[in-house]
Amino acid sequence: MQIDNPAWYCARTKPKHEHIAAANVQKNLGLEVFNPRLRMERATQRGIVRVVEPLFPCYIFVRCLLAESVDSIRHVTGISSLVHFGRRIPIVPDGAIEELRQCFESEEPMAVQDGLVAGAEVTIAEGAFLGYSARVVRALPAMRRVQILLDFLGRPTLAEVDRSSLKTLNHKVADRLPLLATR
Repeated sequence: MQIDNPAWYCARTKPKHEHIAAANVQKNLGLEVFNPRLRMERATQRGIVRVVEPLFPCYIFVRCLLAESVDSIRHVTGISSLVHFGRRIPIVPDGAIEELRQCFESEEPMAVQDGLVAGAEVTIAEGAFLGYSARVVRALPAMRRVQILLDFLGRPTLAEVDRSSLKTLNHKVADRLPLLATR
């Protein structure tokens, strides 16, 4: 391990504090930080809500000379610890960060689709079928509607609902970012 050159390390943050930790590391320590984020719309009981979520919940990447910065990083507001295995703090390869940076061209969150594709499991978040589980049959993007199959009165029923009334289940980041999943 080279200690003369800066390298990327992964820092664990407190839950929902990724943006706070990243800002504090940059502002207070002057270190380079990479915190990839996603911008998406999510259906809730109050309707559609735009949210920004980290690509890696509870983690950010910090570029530094470890010997000079390890204690400072650990004491930044929002940071829990540096990722470590026993006493060893692994380096994140520059290539991995560069590949991620190519997907996240700027510091702005990447906009992602809602994942309402045929076969997706969803829950109805508003209307007469509130709380029902269903499966997407097909999306009708021109009308912002989705055809779903739900179990109603003991039999499968085809229905058409506004896409903003659905909440996706069991979604993974890889499902939302096929570009990253294929590399």
